[in-house]
Amino acid sequence: MSSQVYRSTRSSQEQALSFEDVVMTGLAPDGGLFLPSSIPKLPTNFLEDWKDLTFNELAFEILRLYINPKEIPDFHLIELITKSYSTFRSNQITPIKKLQDKLYILELFHGPTYAFKDVALQFVGNLFEYFLKRRNANKSETERETITVVGATSGDTGSAAIYGLRGKTDVSVFILYPTGRISPIQEQQMTTVEDENVHCFSVNGTFDDCQDIVKQIFGDEQFNQKYHVGAVNSINWARILAQQTYYFYSYFQLQKELVETDAKIRFVVPSGNFGDILAGYYAYKMGLPVDKLIIATNENDILDRFMKTGEYAKLQTIGVKATFSPAMDILISSNFERLLWYLIRDTITNGDDLKTGELLNSWMQQLKDSGKFNAPIELVNVAKSIFDSERVTDEDTVKTIKAVYSTHPENYVVDPHTSVGVTTSYRFMAKDDSQENVQYISLATAHPAKFSEVVNKALDTFEQYSFEKDVLPNELKALSSKQKRITFIDEANVEKVKQKITDILKY
Repeated sequence: MSSQVYRSTRSSQEQALSFEDVVMTGLAPDGGLFLPSSIPKLPTNFLEDWKDLTFNELAFEILRLYINPKEIPDFHLIELITKSYSTFRSNQITPIKKLQDKLYILELFHGPTYAFKDVALQFVGNLFEYFLKRRNANKSETERETITVVGATSGDTGSAAIYGLRGKTDVSVFILYPTGRISPIQEQQMTTVEDENVHCFSVNGTFDDCQDIVKQIFGDEQFNQKYHVGAVNSINWARILAQQTYYFYSYFQLQKELVETDAKIRFVVPSGNFGDILAGYYAYKMGLPVDKLIIATNENDILDRFMKTGEYAKLQTIGVKATFSPAMDILISSNFERLLWYLIRDTITNGDDLKTGELLNSWMQQLKDSGKFNAPIELVNVAKSIFDSERVTDEDTVKTIKAVYSTHPENYVVDPHTSVGVTTSYRFMAKDDSQENVQYISLATAHPAKFSEVVNKALDTFEQYSFEKDVLPNELKALSSKQKRITFIDEANVEKVKQKITDILKY
């Protein structure tokens, strides 16, 4: 039973926020990210007691460790979980598939928008609705609380957020995305939704520009108070929490596949904003027997550079490189701040939360002022004991899509982000000691149909290959004939975005 409270990564003051506070607020007023005051430990016999649980049953056990039953009683939490995953096409929610000996794919794309973010955002959308309904009980129309969700997307967050929040009472959704930097299907998924509470802003800029605008909006106290701004980006703690379930579920699935039970299990995660792999870190710290968490980056490689040098730095002269895996095209990984908080507390401040917040705040200020900071070697070494990393080029991304298709007996097709993870898996497998029983679970973060251009580039030379027949689901095929609703923002300017939001909300 949880008595968990939450705090901001950047605070040097005592805090004790509830789960509802952090979900509905999103970003902390000081610019930091909310995290739990402590990471709960798993029950002593969880490996035996949980191994046969369904995805939903596992989700309940994990979420209950973080959410006080006084905030969400058991019955309501079970209802929220059931509702959130009833929209998935697989009854396993996140099944694993064997790619080759010692390498498994964790398919996270069976939700309504064919992307891993559905696992979290279906749940987050239902949380918003649950808390608002409770807050607005017995209130008149003029007294009702509303929430204005403002999010930035490099492709998949936007559609997953929209599908999680469309049509929900007292919720307005505004999604910012960089013009021309997401795939056509991703844009169609967002902009063809007809619900009146959904609004898509195509911003002339990069994903980092969009994310900066969202952070500035959260930092505008007057605007925030008036419109009650909420977050769906992975800055919202509930997203990280919901994603922990599939690390446990895939671990138990894999154990059932293996003959030997002493395997070292490594998770390989395509990483941009660091939220997906951060969920794995929480699972590891709770007690899940994970040998390594491996960060797979594309050519926007701030995370790989940090792991190798200890310097966390924007490549300001180059900027964001547009790659074949656009959801990972970032300069700064927002969620890395949460990991840094724990690493600072463990290695520098001896468990002092207040000093940890103070030091991290100074590092974030350095990052803002000079575009970089350097972490002490002892902190980097602790990070390396848990994490490893690789950088994957566009050329290798295409090669791996081709290799997987040509070697798998079912001509399995992976999207470019998943390919970054599989390429990384191949490299680590090549370095393994042949005597070791090491198994890899590589996270498949999106359905390949969402990235037709790159997939076709890799596979068009195969005579038997057909994108429409082999890859494209009918549901996505139908999107191209639907009318789009888009608001264009001609420059990445926070005031222009706020004005558009104000014009639409009309209050």
